[in-house]
Amino acid sequence: MGSADPREANPSRRITITVRFFAAPREALGVSELTLSLPEGATVADLIARLLADYPVLKAYARFMNVAVNRAYTGVQARLHDGDEVACLPPVGGG
Repeated sequence: MGSADPREANPSRRITITVRFFAAPREALGVSELTLSLPEGATVADLIARLLADYPVLKAYARFMNVAVNRAYTGVQARLHDGDEVACLPPVGGG
């Protein structure tokens, strides 16, 4: 039997992240910020799934939201870490 790779995520361990909301999603939720606990190794996609399950009102905005982790735009496969700040941003228009 081999030992576990210490770099592998441990789903029994938890991370705490802060999620910030802006514009219409913030108004729909009635809060601008949430603190959530997720399993170690969770991704942005896992976070979005959790938010949509816990706060169904966000489903109307999910398709159009951009996500930034620690002020950098990121994809849904990005892994989250303890203490991260995730911003759910409205779409940016321009001309």
